[in-house]
Amino acid sequence: MSKRRLSLLDKFITEADAVMKTITNRGHRARRPSPAQDHTDAELSESERKHIAGLMRVNHTGEVCAQALYQGQALTARLPTVREEMHHAAQEEIDHLVWCEERLRELGSHTSYLNPAWYGMSFALGAVAGAISDKISLGFVAATEEQVCSHLHDHLKQLPDEDRKSQLILQQMLVDEQRHGEKALQAGGTDFPLRVKDAMTTLSKFMTNASYRF
Repeated sequence: MSKRRLSLLDKFITEADAVMKTITNRGHRARRPSPAQDHTDAELSESERKHIAGLMRVNHTGEVCAQALYQGQALTARLPTVREEMHHAAQEEIDHLVWCEERLRELGSHTSYLNPAWYGMSFALGAVAGAISDKISLGFVAATEEQVCSHLHDHLKQLPDEDRKSQLILQQMLVDEQRHGEKALQAGGTDFPLRVKDAMTTLSKFMTNASYRF
């Protein structure tokens, strides 16, 4: 039996549902169990708990942006194979989104209040990149994942040794993000020049500082 082709209205409803699930933190379910599920929480000081929550909030925001980026790119990608790759990557990123949200709840904290703004900006960037060309779109994924991996490495260094739960989550996220970036380049993505990556780093620092606090 052949798959029914989605109408424009069907696609709009599907995308709108994905948007609401992401920015309201409701409806998403991880396909994989959290790497931290079998570990008990460590004894943490109030300052440690607050700092860890800030780091996990930044990582959760990164996953919100990833969802928006992939959805925007899938909307404008030319090749069906590229659209499918974007959808597959977005599904894996949902695991990260749920894991970070669960960890934030355990820490008695919240996701970033700025997530709707970050989502809108990332969706627009993804849609523009996809509209330019699939090579640029895939290159943008690779460059973005490079930024994410850099943050994850830095956050792993900042976590207290006792906080195995957060460590295990970030370690698995790092493995997944590295694979996404490599696959994007292997699929024909453009390796962006250093000046473009530097500009992305500047924007990323602004977003991470704001999300850490709010």
